[in-house]
Amino acid sequence: MRIALINSKQDVAGVNIRHRLEELLAAGGRWPLADDHTLTFHEVDGRLIYQDRIDEEIEADLIIFISRHASAQPTPALTVHVTGNYDTADLGGEPGALAPAAPAWMHAILRNLTARAPEDYRVSYEVTHHGPTALSTPSLFVEIGSTATEWADPVAGRAVAESMLSAVPEETINFIGFGGTHYAMRQTEIALSSRGAFGHIAPARQIGFLDPGLIQQMREASCAVAAYIDRKSLPADEVRRIERMLDDAGLLLLSESEILDIGDLEWTTYLRVRALAEEIAPGSRVHIHGLTGDGTPAPVQINPDLVEETAKINKEKFIEALGKLPVAHLSKGSTEVLPSFIGFEHETSRLASDITTLCVKLLLICENTVIAGDHLVLRKVRFDPAKARRHGVPKGPLFAMLAGGRAVEIDGRKITPDMVQTTSAKRIHIPGLERYT
Repeated sequence: MRIALINSKQDVAGVNIRHRLEELLAAGGRWPLADDHTLTFHEVDGRLIYQDRIDEEIEADLIIFISRHASAQPTPALTVHVTGNYDTADLGGEPGALAPAAPAWMHAILRNLTARAPEDYRVSYEVTHHGPTALSTPSLFVEIGSTATEWADPVAGRAVAESMLSAVPEETINFIGFGGTHYAMRQTEIALSSRGAFGHIAPARQIGFLDPGLIQQMREASCAVAAYIDRKSLPADEVRRIERMLDDAGLLLLSESEILDIGDLEWTTYLRVRALAEEIAPGSRVHIHGLTGDGTPAPVQINPDLVEETAKINKEKFIEALGKLPVAHLSKGSTEVLPSFIGFEHETSRLASDITTLCVKLLLICENTVIAGDHLVLRKVRFDPAKARRHGVPKGPLFAMLAGGRAVEIDGRKITPDMVQTTSAKRIHIPGLERYT
């Protein structure tokens, strides 16, 4: 890949970063950006935000602009972002135009900046802003902020240079983002914790300018396969409006937890898992656990009563233990674990056995569960209001005391919890139960 590194002579931070890049390259060593690609340095006289169509003069497959970040809040910062204007073009570029993004490269450099940033420097994405926009080559800005002190800081310059030179983009899942402040903190956290890589991000203050055409531009310029909304930063009506436009565009919308859940699962496989989940339980939510890589998803059916009782008795441990299995579980409404799971086709028999074993063991921990042949018998003891009333206990605080396991006194008589309890038994048939104990 041919990569052009561009700075402006009048930009102190850009000159700083370029000098550190040249020093590191001159010193030798293994630097993936230089060893695996063809690098060229370019310096311009004017401001970088006005360099529309510069890629017509430079042969490159990727452009990295190295620059300063200025802010009214003088916070030391290292940032990455792509350029574009959702509204007017007050700082270069064209109105309502977005430059092609390089999400995987921004993702890689952002992560490196986080690992190398000097103390007290904040690292983040910035949302889409300023020019140039008239580019056909994917590009990104890497910046030092936010005052002249930081722009000239050699330690910050070296951190940026090392982050760029050591960047090795992984196979990312490209997103467009909506909401948040200029520094896109939720999107930054997602990128640092997952393969989710953002291209264009529209901040909360500019959401009102978005229309279907701009969303389509964001999608195409970012090579995005999905979208994310920082819901807490937006009014509910704006969230619904963005959701409708994304739905009309056929672009998948994922929550933060869904993005993190994907883990190392191949994106196309993840989509097949979601499609299968929709067949099994329309409207359900998919929770990926130890399912990784590529494969053919297939359903894994478990005894519904077994799953229901396990989730009732020890939901947290149940879900925690599922995290160690190559499986996805489904939830819907108030039912947090449905009896239909999803695994890879070649592992369904083993998964059915493993999940059944997990349920049986968790239920047997409960003192009221016993084995009777091929049945698990769950004895349930509950407070019986009718019995309490027959013993003369009035409804109210005394009911609560008895239900909580405390004895009460009525007219000189001691009423104990066991006197007002009802015991029932639920039998769950599990063929070959001895194999799971």
